[in-house]
Amino acid sequence: MTQPAEAAPETGSPLPRFPMRRTCPFSEPREYAEMRAENPVSRAALKVNGKPAWLVTRHEHVRQVLGDSRVSSNLKLPGYPHQFHIPEEMLAQVRLMMLNLDPPEHTAHRRMLIPEFTARRVREMRPRIQQIVDEHVDAMLAAGGPVDLVTALALPVPSLVICELLGVPYEDHARFEEWSAAMMNHELSPAEYGAAVQALDTYLDKLVTLKENEPGDDLISRFLEKNRTERIADHADVVTMARLMLVGGHETTANMIALGVLALLRHPDQMAELRADPSLLPHAIEELLRVFSISDSGTARVAAEDIEVGDVTIRAGEGILALNNAANHDESVFPDPDTLDIRRKEARGHLAFGYGVHQCIGANLARVELEAVYGTLLRRVPGLRLAAEPDELRFKDDAMVYGVHELPVTW
Repeated sequence: MTQPAEAAPETGSPLPRFPMRRTCPFSEPREYAEMRAENPVSRAALKVNGKPAWLVTRHEHVRQVLGDSRVSSNLKLPGYPHQFHIPEEMLAQVRLMMLNLDPPEHTAHRRMLIPEFTARRVREMRPRIQQIVDEHVDAMLAAGGPVDLVTALALPVPSLVICELLGVPYEDHARFEEWSAAMMNHELSPAEYGAAVQALDTYLDKLVTLKENEPGDDLISRFLEKNRTERIADHADVVTMARLMLVGGHETTANMIALGVLALLRHPDQMAELRADPSLLPHAIEELLRVFSISDSGTARVAAEDIEVGDVTIRAGEGILALNNAANHDESVFPDPDTLDIRRKEARGHLAFGYGVHQCIGANLARVELEAVYGTLLRRVPGLRLAAEPDELRFKDDAMVYGVHELPVTW
């Protein structure tokens, strides 16, 4: 149940609610453009509890906030803008994930993981990623259309990739995908959210214990080996790290695969251009990442000290939501921002993977997965088309990560 919104002190009128929903899947919520133009750093009330938080909407300001050491990621600090119902007693027991740690603790954890996600390491993974994609496209073509691209390709490919990287048995994918989806749902009650987290952590606790005793050739085992020397994490920290990698490593990429395919199907001229010139694909991926910016919840922070953002003073203890989606549609950086343009020169300046010390550690891996999937579909399924009317598609308006529930296609 949502709480009543606080009033804006300067007007006395109720604050707008956040998150705000997209009216078009290919653009940001319409309120963002209005805020960028008139009030780029403004307050809103969180739907989950009615508490106020600052919304930051311009590209330069989002970069500033995400790069400022006076801004904290620690979700236990007073004022942090939570977007889930988390009871105080549950919050007190929460073990911070790497994305909620501040330096120097964050730096130590990230340093241990960076070797797993360098451009060189991801290039070494590319043949196996391509093999996984080919196997799923083979199965899709053998089954014949129509098929749901989400269940046939978009979800299983990144799930299998992250399972093999972490050393998670893929036969358990249905369970962790269910728990992951629940954890991304804004509408869950505290009990439902807590149950999903507890179920996944119980599963991962057993897995980490197994790898402590029987290490394998996987990220979790290598992290445990390094930690025997570094001693920066205990068992519970490793479980939390594994949860972050598992959920973050497949949920976002799966949604981006499906949305990107949908966008190309809705822009057949640009799809034909990519098919004729595959060298454009890496640039097209940056533009797709910019246009969709699938994190609809923004990047949550809390001011540890007073800071100036634009013309606004944000006081210590006040919550901030840096809206990557709004930044990626900033007209001053990306002209005609709602238009998909695979040749857009400035696309690489998007903030879909965040910015600063907490920038997504798996960005290189996500790009390679997207390139493998899009490239294979363009090459092997030239007749790919929607098997449903666009207005029949159901979008994930209730989730932290935007996407489609199903994407029926044929060829």
